[in-house]
Amino acid sequence: MTEQPPNYPPPPPGGYGAPPPPPGGYGYQPPPQATGTNRMAIASLVCSLFGWLCMIGGILGIIFGFLALGQIRQSGQGGRGMAIAGIVIGVVVTAIVIVAGILGAMSGGMSHTSSGAPAVVIAAVST
Repeated sequence: MTEQPPNYPPPPPGGYGAPPPPPGGYGYQPPPQATGTNRMAIASLVCSLFGWLCMIGGILGIIFGFLALGQIRQSGQGGRGMAIAGIVIGVVVTAIVIVAGILGAMSGGMSHTSSGAPAVVIAAVST
C-alpha cells in the first residue's frame, strides 16, 4: 500500500513534516527595507551642534531626534545613534543656554554700576 488512490490530492511540497508556506505563496518576498541614513537623524545632530549659536537649534535637535527615532523604528533605516546623539546634545545645549541666560540676567540685571566707559563732554564755545 505505497500508492495512493487517484482521488487524493498530492502531498504538500516538501513532504508532510514541512512547515506551511509563507503568506502569499512560495514567491513571497518581504517588503524591502529602506536603506541609508534617516535624514531627520542627520538634521537632529546638525541642529543640536549648532544649538551653541542659538537656543532654537538645541530645541529643534530634540524634536528632530524624536521624530527620527519614530521613522527609523517603522522603516528600518540607519541613523539611530545619530538621532540619540542629537537628542542628548540638544538637551545639554538647551540646559546650558538656559542656565547661562538665567545667571547672566541675575548678575547683569541687578548690577547698576557704570560700564567704565569714559563720558564724553561737549564744550560749547561762544565767540
